[in-house]
Amino acid sequence: MGRKWANIVAKKTAKDANNSKIYAKFGIEIYAAAKSGEPDPHANQKLRFVIERAKTYNVPKHIIDRAIEKAKGSGDETFQELRYEGFGPNGSMVIVDALTNNVNRTASDVRAAFGKNGGNMGVSGAVAYMFDNTALFGFAGEDADEILEYLMDKEIDVRDVVDEEGQIIVHGEPEDFNAIQEALKEKGITEFSVAEMQMIPQNEVTLTGEDLEKFEKMIDVLDELEDVQQIYHNVELED
Repeated sequence: MGRKWANIVAKKTAKDANNSKIYAKFGIEIYAAAKSGEPDPHANQKLRFVIERAKTYNVPKHIIDRAIEKAKGSGDETFQELRYEGFGPNGSMVIVDALTNNVNRTASDVRAAFGKNGGNMGVSGAVAYMFDNTALFGFAGEDADEILEYLMDKEIDVRDVVDEEGQIIVHGEPEDFNAIQEALKEKGITEFSVAEMQMIPQNEVTLTGEDLEKFEKMIDVLDELEDVQQIYHNVELED
């Protein structure tokens, strides 16, 4: 499971390295979440979740506030949440979550990213069954057994609590995301390296040489698409 955590950290670090892009994507995601319900995170669970994710990426408060204020306005721009699934070289699997105001554009762009880089887009459900939807939290400075016991005392069933590379990693059920986060905050844990939903691969594959180069190029092209919010895959990355 350590490798899986390393993958997530590597992907997150890569996103952190391009702040303007990640801020823009979060701006859209926050706007869409606020537009889909009340523009108040206390009354809109989806919005609260997105804002908490944004904080782990150090998205500035003014960007969050601006997106919410935009949603309060009279604009009628609407976004759809879409999921694409596909295959890369040599048994690699990819899930792409997008948020778009133009479905045709997004589908065309994602299909091209797969097709031009050694992959192909599959039908809905083609690979998702090989991933586990997981509420994932990472933070430093605690004891894994103590955290597990604490959450059990709160009557929250978690899949696992482990110590990986100096981080305590909590794997929970998707529907328990808010309960886990609130319980951890009550314990005084307010700084999270990761606090989000992740599609964790049940098994990973290792790519080398040309296969690895094609795969990395495909992921880079997908990540550059303005409509793509999240990318999950089952390729094991080197430490």
